[in-house]
Amino acid sequence: MTACYTLKVVTDFAASHSLRNYEGACQRMHGHNWKVEVEVLATELDDAGMGVDFKVIKRATNEVLDTLDHYHLNDIPPFDVINPTAENIAAHIFKNVAKLVNKTHISVSAVTVWETERACVRYTE
Repeated sequence: MTACYTLKVVTDFAASHSLRNYEGACQRMHGHNWKVEVEVLATELDDAGMGVDFKVIKRATNEVLDTLDHYHLNDIPPFDVINPTAENIAAHIFKNVAKLVNKTHISVSAVTVWETERACVRYTE
């Protein structure tokens, strides 16, 4: 059986959005302090005994979140076209962090986006 290590970093960003095609208060502009968890799987360890340095995951995650932080999400791609739901935000973060992190033995396995302390979505492929 191949060893598998799950590494996780947790960070956050602040942004506003409004939900299209939604009946209720969330159709109006409102904001969140979004909590983001990025999980990475590693199937090998390097000479230092690490699957991947946490700072690599943090740097890639922050690079993606910097494109969202303190924006009205509806105004920026891809959310100017797709609805800025927690589901779509999680998928967007997953795909873009994966572009920066994935290697032969390292891959993003899940992204969880917390809209509030009690509501989150977890995206995997």
